[in-house]
Amino acid sequence: MSVIRVNLPGREYDIISEAGVLDRAGTLLRPVLKGKLAVIVTDSNVEPLYASRLARSLHQGGFTAAILEVPAGETSKCPEVLAELWEQLLDLGLTRSDAVIALGGGVVGDLSGFAAATVLRGVRFVQIPTTLLAQVDSSVGGKVAIDLQAGKNLAGAFYQPKLVLMDPDCLRTLPDREFRGGMAEVIKYGCIWDRELFDELSRLGSRKAAMEHVGEIALRCCDIKRQVVEQDELDTGLRMLLNFGHTLGHVYEAAYHYETYTHGEAVAAGMVAAARIGTLLGVTPAETEGRITELLEKFGLPTSIPAKKADYEATLSKDKKSDGGSISFIALREIGRAEAVKLPTEALLSRIQEAGLCK
Repeated sequence: MSVIRVNLPGREYDIISEAGVLDRAGTLLRPVLKGKLAVIVTDSNVEPLYASRLARSLHQGGFTAAILEVPAGETSKCPEVLAELWEQLLDLGLTRSDAVIALGGGVVGDLSGFAAATVLRGVRFVQIPTTLLAQVDSSVGGKVAIDLQAGKNLAGAFYQPKLVLMDPDCLRTLPDREFRGGMAEVIKYGCIWDRELFDELSRLGSRKAAMEHVGEIALRCCDIKRQVVEQDELDTGLRMLLNFGHTLGHVYEAAYHYETYTHGEAVAAGMVAAARIGTLLGVTPAETEGRITELLEKFGLPTSIPAKKADYEATLSKDKKSDGGSISFIALREIGRAEAVKLPTEALLSRIQEAGLCK
């Protein structure tokens, strides 16, 4: 069993990674959850694979377990599903001493985390991520949210979990496309923080090779995020670096109504675009775009996604990192080192056009 401690004063929690940890969840959760009821929120893909197994473990730990299922996919991160989830939690008799457990990927974690943060003004929350993207990124750090018609993740909260339990064996059931999407976030960590990780991923170059080290890779990413979150929990400075590739990635997701490209695929193309723009800004070395492109292609990820100027304008105008008409755009000084460059939104749009990113 590997443990990483996230040290946030008054909100400390552990990230525990262990093969088969689902079967020990009830025992591991007992010291951190004081209530009787533990409600598992999962989706229609994960429920038949792992929900009953987790419920059995919770029963063995002395909990009363209930399972709530939402439709798989980004469309579940919406006000309507959130409101329905609130009502279902209350129908189960949830009290402020009870807990919500997210079992699934980033959508389930974001949705159920926001529900936990807001129902009864906040109940205990646990993350049990079953996708690579959720294990390396979204389950750690306390960002929970839903999407609005205006854009992605525009209603949410900072709400730290009480515990994160990661079972690397869950990744064996991931479809290839889901695994590739998670690899985009792994590659992001190499780009912004850990050049050795970037080089190691380049050597591995395939799902089969990466799976032999996936537990260590996930923990390495979690530890990077831990360091960032401990210094900037509320995303006002250093934590913005984790947004590399996301500013433009969100454009690509929205342009295709969250139906054509996964989050990871959009971020992959966003990282290549960000490297190109960084070069135009005089920040990023010219060869960086090629290196990122080569690595993404090894893992079968897209390196460009067509979008119109109107798509960029619509999404960037609502970007959460915007401030008074400017955006903190994340650029690479080199592989393994990133910085935030504050640009007027119009200047960024101009660079996007100059980079040939508008179709």
